[in-house]
Amino acid sequence: MSDYLAVDLGAESGRVMLGSLAGQRLGLEELHRFPNQPVQLPAGLYWDAFRLFYEIVEGLRAAGLRKLAPKGIGVDTWGVDFGLVGADGTLVGSPRHYRDERNIGVPERLFERVPRAEVFGCTGIQIMAINSLYQLYSMRLADSPALAAAAKLLFIPDLLGYWLSGAQRSEITIASTSQFYNPRTRRFETELFERLGMPSKILAELIEPGEQLGTLLPHLARASGLGAVPVYATAGHDTASAVAAVPGRGDDWCYISSGTWSLMGVELPHPVVDERCYQLNFTNEAGFGGRTRLLKNIAGLWILQECRRAWMAQGETFTYQELAAMAEESGPAAGVIDPDDFLQPGDMPARIVEWCRSHALQPPRTKGETCRLILESLAHRYRQVLQGLESLTGHKINTIHIVGGGSRNRLLNRLVASATGCKVVAGPVEATAAGNVLVQAIGAREVASLEAAREIVRRSFEIEVFEP
Repeated sequence: MSDYLAVDLGAESGRVMLGSLAGQRLGLEELHRFPNQPVQLPAGLYWDAFRLFYEIVEGLRAAGLRKLAPKGIGVDTWGVDFGLVGADGTLVGSPRHYRDERNIGVPERLFERVPRAEVFGCTGIQIMAINSLYQLYSMRLADSPALAAAAKLLFIPDLLGYWLSGAQRSEITIASTSQFYNPRTRRFETELFERLGMPSKILAELIEPGEQLGTLLPHLARASGLGAVPVYATAGHDTASAVAAVPGRGDDWCYISSGTWSLMGVELPHPVVDERCYQLNFTNEAGFGGRTRLLKNIAGLWILQECRRAWMAQGETFTYQELAAMAEESGPAAGVIDPDDFLQPGDMPARIVEWCRSHALQPPRTKGETCRLILESLAHRYRQVLQGLESLTGHKINTIHIVGGGSRNRLLNRLVASATGCKVVAGPVEATAAGNVLVQAIGAREVASLEAAREIVRRSFEIEVFEP
């Protein structure tokens, strides 16, 4: 048996997972789970990066107490966000949250210097205010002292990998979420950077997923009891790790990595950067093994999570299973909302009511109706994106693989099958951690290829099929 540790950070929580490979099967076990809550300060909305790293080390200690001897450690996280590191290696710009208000209106100001179509043409990325490019440009407009002092920009998994290994590198799947990475050349778009008055010297060396960063730093090796474990740059973007663990066969399938965000797309041998893709506002992100993930970012279960938080603040606590049951009991919704109109935090139930009234739609009257409206709206949005994918690729899609935590929502799975007319294959739930481990194992030459990794997934995890 070979053990690997997967550090998997999502927008709500983080985990250190033990992945054990034996006999062409993969077992996963959660060693340590912890919340990931942003911190609102007078200057803006931040991630608590130091706390996250503390919890990661606690997870490594849990592995050490078990006397484990892992062959690797890898980190995956959400996309776009980053930290700035000074010449002495210290953090000079704490990572901001992608929902920070400083990003609002910044794309339009940037397009005054470089036209929108040109930005898309050299990056192939969906225009969204959360993208790293606009976050950085907001700092440039504000004459940020942190940006002036920065020696390196490290995306969140790169930053955590640096704190684990001492190596400052940028793994390409996470770098490709930035909108200053060129999917054709697989290099940073330094010319765009310089045109915007931003220093390209802060961009770190790019490496492929599966490459070894180094070994666990001596003080961490001692504190955890693990010794000098290899630290790998796995597929650092959590969606890239999840897609690596999609148990798909053939070329007539697409995926939805379902969680706080819904990332819906296909895996291609090359990027699609043309006028049609620009008009549909799709994105080309890097995948494992030189592949491209052509996809669309959709607001996802974030809307339901925000409703749950709002009701909790009013003294009513529901599990996600209870919310799904309430949605089931409420019956079909009176219409649909546009999930992408609800990207900012706030009183989500009230915002949904206001949106419905402003669009001449009957607002939900109960919590169950609110939940049903959200789920049906996601299914409707998936159908629209499916049509866009088929238009861009020229291929009919017959199967939708839903992976990640959202794949447990059986009502949503049924609604997706009905809305799209496609067979829905749900699972694995732990696709991100599985992909993280398997990319490490490929880097360690224990697993031969991505195809071999997907065969291991098919052997190891239960899936459920929903027919239209």
